[in-house]
Amino acid sequence: MGGKVCLVTGASSGLGKATTLGLANLGAQVVMVCRDETRGEAARQDIIKQSNNQNVELLIADLSSLSDVYALAEKVKQRFAKLHVLINNAGVYLRKRQVTEDGFEQTLAVNYLAPFLLTNLLLELLMASVPARIINVAGAYHARGRLHFDDLQLTQSYTGATANNQAQLARVLFTYELARRLEGTDVTANCLHPGSVRTNIMRDMPEPVQLLADTLLRPVFKNPEQGAETILYLATSPEVEAISGKYFVNKCPVLSSRVSYNSELAKRLWTMSE
Repeated sequence: MGGKVCLVTGASSGLGKATTLGLANLGAQVVMVCRDETRGEAARQDIIKQSNNQNVELLIADLSSLSDVYALAEKVKQRFAKLHVLINNAGVYLRKRQVTEDGFEQTLAVNYLAPFLLTNLLLELLMASVPARIINVAGAYHARGRLHFDDLQLTQSYTGATANNQAQLARVLFTYELARRLEGTDVTANCLHPGSVRTNIMRDMPEPVQLLADTLLRPVFKNPEQGAETILYLATSPEVEAISGKYFVNKCPVLSSRVSYNSELAKRLWTMSE
C-alpha cells in the first residue's frame, strides 16, 4: 500500500484503530478521523510506534455536525492530492433519542448522513485517484431494519435498536446505489459486516449491562484486529479491485437482506438524503 492514501473514520479505538494500524503496517499513508483530539493523538502515536510508519495523520471532526463534515472534506482536499481508500467506519448506539445541532436524530446523522455526505464531498478526489475504493461498515442488524419514511427521525417510536437498524440498512442501500452510479469509473463501493466485535460502541448502555455483556460475550466476540480483517481485505486485496456493490462477511461476498436490493427504495433514500 506504499503511496496509497487511506482515510478511516472513527479511528481512535476499536475497529477504526485496528484498521488504521493494519493499513499503516502495509505502508499506506493513513488519515485518522477522530472526534476527540486527545484520544485521537494518543491512538496516532501508538499506531506510529507499532507500525514504524510516520505517515499517519489526524483530523478532528464531530460527524454529528454537518459543518464539521464539510470542513473535514475541505481539509482532506486541501492537504491531499489523492485519496485511494475511504473507509466509513464511525458509528454510535444511543439508548435515548438525541438531536444534533442541525436538528437530526443523532444515530441517523452519525451512522448514515455523515458517511453519505462525506463520501459525496470526496467523490471528485476519489475519481481523480483511480483505482479507488469506498468501504462502508454495516452490521448484520441491517436485516432487522426498515426505513421509516413517514418518520425517519423516529420522533414517535424511538429505541436504540430501531435507530441503529434503520441506519445500518440505509448504509447498505446507499452502498448499492453508489456502486450503480459509479459504474465505469474505476471507483468501487462495497459494504461489510465485521462480525461481532468487542468495541466501545455500546458505551451509552448502563454500566451493569455493559459488564454483563462483556462477561458473557467476550469469549465468542472477535477482538478489533480480527474484526478489521475484512475491512483490510476490501481496502487492499487485488482480488476485489474490480468488485463493486457487494456485501462481505469474513472476506466473502454474501447476500444482504432482501429489502436492501430494492433499487427504487435506494433511489428514494438518496433523494431524501440529498
